[in-house]
Amino acid sequence: MSRLSRLGAVVLAVLSCVALAAPASASERDRVPAGFVALHDIDPTIRYDIRYFTRHNFVGERIDGYLQPECILTREAATALRTAQRSLIGQGYTLKVYDCYRPQRAVDHFVRWAEDLDDDRMKAEFYPDVDKTRLFADGYIAEKSGHSRGSTFDVTLVRLPVRPQRPYRPGEPLVACYAPVGQRFPDNTVDMGTGYDCFDPLSHTDNPAITGAARHHRDLLRDTLVAAGFHNLAEEWWHYTLDDEPYPDTYFDFPVTHHG
Repeated sequence: MSRLSRLGAVVLAVLSCVALAAPASASERDRVPAGFVALHDIDPTIRYDIRYFTRHNFVGERIDGYLQPECILTREAATALRTAQRSLIGQGYTLKVYDCYRPQRAVDHFVRWAEDLDDDRMKAEFYPDVDKTRLFADGYIAEKSGHSRGSTFDVTLVRLPVRPQRPYRPGEPLVACYAPVGQRFPDNTVDMGTGYDCFDPLSHTDNPAITGAARHHRDLLRDTLVAAGFHNLAEEWWHYTLDDEPYPDTYFDFPVTHHG
């Protein structure tokens, strides 16, 4: 081989190594990984109210990474959730999800918001009795979320037939999330004792102050989901994770968008 040929071979080898080491493009990083599905492809009967795609959440604006009001989950979690839905439909209820897979960039958005102590525009509804300086210490905000692993979701119950729900109007007067069901935001769900994402001890699933219909609904939701292979986070009646989640140590960051 001539000297020029050998030089050319070396250059090609170097370029090949550079190409292999090059970081993934933005489109590759944002691609939905294999093993994740859109929930509506597994069970189109489950209702959606994806709050972080809207301004009706504790931050008061759309959260980073939510490009569509979509529920994405691992296939295993979505399939188990379909089992729970079939059981509940037979009892006159449907599930409604508020959040499913949550990208790490959304969690980072929560952290930035929590550190901005001057931004309390949604306090009156979502954390009326909690000082914002306590959100990290009290466990309401963290730098990592199980949602980012793809098998955790936030969910509630709606009575069949489903009643319409009026949209949230940004700037409307806010009512505490623990106010009586007829006074707080008119979600079309059954009474669970508090609204969704209520930063208050009343949101603890087994809080003894929750009685009557709200207690029945919390227990029905938990019993059904536990039977389908999920477990509840004790501090949040709405929060469930698949027992045998396929990615227990992986935190994903692809955006929430239409899948398939």
